[in-house]
Amino acid sequence: MADSRMRKPRGEYAKTRAKRAAILDAALDVFADSGYHSGSLRDVAERVGMSEAGLLHHFPNKPALLAAVLDRRDQHTLEWVRMAEGNGEVTLSGLVTTAVRNSTVPGIVELYCILSAEGTKPGHPAHEYFVTRYDVARTNLRRAFEDLQRQGRMRPGVTSQGAAVATLAMMDGLQVQWLLNPDVVDMAEELSRFFRAFVDIDLTPALSGTSGGLA
Repeated sequence: MADSRMRKPRGEYAKTRAKRAAILDAALDVFADSGYHSGSLRDVAERVGMSEAGLLHHFPNKPALLAAVLDRRDQHTLEWVRMAEGNGEVTLSGLVTTAVRNSTVPGIVELYCILSAEGTKPGHPAHEYFVTRYDVARTNLRRAFEDLQRQGRMRPGVTSQGAAVATLAMMDGLQVQWLLNPDVVDMAEELSRFFRAFVDIDLTPALSGTSGGLA
């Protein structure tokens, strides 16, 4: 009896996690298709076969659901950033590898592009998320380029701050171009070429086995 009582909560927790994951997948699709403001909680709930009230049991409101979707997108990126710990070469290799991975999840890339544009408005629920995300990304990239600068691998006249800002601009622009024409734009390859323009680094091995149209 004791074992039975112990197993039941664990099973319920597993079902809850699975349901939350299904809701996040559905929210990703809805927000990518319709944008955050036009996509409704009812639309999300219908895609997972539940009521809007049932969805609100897992996520109390629409901004909370959006935050969970964005956090889920960042899990992989944050993992390699922590592993890099300011190592310039590891950081840049991680960005290229992330671009390769993103090519398998176009819906997430599209959602990010839509929400980052919508989130420029101060009143948008994702505004603070993107302000913080870009601040953190610039800081991490600046440290990575400072590491490469100390090694004497940066081209003359290139600053670590300027390289950080340019990298984010390049990545965002490549994502939009790739969404518009994935057969022409290989984001991983172009990002690697971009880094080689001002850093003495070879990221070609990170691209092995990839082809055109990668994010």
